[in-house]
Amino acid sequence: MSAAASRPQPRPGVLDIEAYVPGKSTAEGAEKIYKLSSNETPLGASPKAIEAFKSVVQGLEFYPDGLSTKLREAIAAKYGLDAERILCGSGSDELLSLLANAYVGPGDEGVMSEYGFLVYPIAIRAAGGKPVIAKERDFQTDVDALLKAVTPRTKLVFLANPNNPTGTYIPYSEVKRLHAGLPPHVLLVLDAAYAEYVRRNDYASGLELVSTSENVVMTRTFSKIFGLANLRIGWLYGPAHVVDALNRIRSAFNVNGAAIAAGAAAITDDAHVAAALAHNDRWLPWLTSKISALGLSVTPSVGNFLLIHFPTEPGKTAKDADAFLSRRGLILRTLGAYNLPNALRLTIGSEEANHKVVETLGKFLSEAVPARG
Repeated sequence: MSAAASRPQPRPGVLDIEAYVPGKSTAEGAEKIYKLSSNETPLGASPKAIEAFKSVVQGLEFYPDGLSTKLREAIAAKYGLDAERILCGSGSDELLSLLANAYVGPGDEGVMSEYGFLVYPIAIRAAGGKPVIAKERDFQTDVDALLKAVTPRTKLVFLANPNNPTGTYIPYSEVKRLHAGLPPHVLLVLDAAYAEYVRRNDYASGLELVSTSENVVMTRTFSKIFGLANLRIGWLYGPAHVVDALNRIRSAFNVNGAAIAAGAAAITDDAHVAAALAHNDRWLPWLTSKISALGLSVTPSVGNFLLIHFPTEPGKTAKDADAFLSRRGLILRTLGAYNLPNALRLTIGSEEANHKVVETLGKFLSEAVPARG
């Protein structure tokens, strides 16, 4: 008997999937850690959300509401939506996977942009499909390339807008052009995880397009500006037939009670969101300017993070910078898994962290010595 036949084996393709690796959270030997690798808000969660979270403690023995009714109704009230067309999940990651599981099968294809979120190819492959990559232009989604990548086997198109890890976006006119060029049976998935941060008049998250289309869904998250990443809360707005399909295959209690309560409270705290926006509006351009002045290339971002490009010169590479920063407690996101080995992603942090990262990058560049062979 072969070794393969002596134990259960995953179906073909599962072991070809590269597992998602989150950003680092520790740095050995550093006195103080500045975690700037996961695009978390430095302002933390809303006080209202924290109080709501605490209120659930006395009912931990009970199952949560399997329909996340309170949370869906709070989201609907906030954005003027039909609560019946909202689906909540354990982070938007779960919803992206549910979409792939519902609409992609063996032999099918899912299209995504070159530097799209790593969960997309994982979700497509896990459903038995094949990810098809459309090249970007200057780290920005190319609608023509996406449309060219569509074939008779395409079942869905993932579009992160704004995109992670690049921080770039495409205007709403381009999103509509993409949608208009897709066959009606292809599902367009608009991942708007960073929508709340965007300050551009030509941007839209996609709610209007969802409301007027049968083949568009939009996903959002509470992990970023709302500061609830630990609770894993995502939501989706889509056509009734899509929501119905996903409800049939999702876990029965996929959002816990604390998440439902905290999310419903967080979305009503306009002051906390405004403070987070004001912080980002101040430090995003400041960091872009200061880091660019050091001689490093920074991709213009509309999110709460920056894509920083490093030289390929030995001693000054992104890998060298990551090691130098980590030893001093500054943890940025390495991007080898995104095929961006010469870049690091920096989350907009606290005032202290922002000043420290600029100061430390300056030291790195001034002290860098080419490696000797």
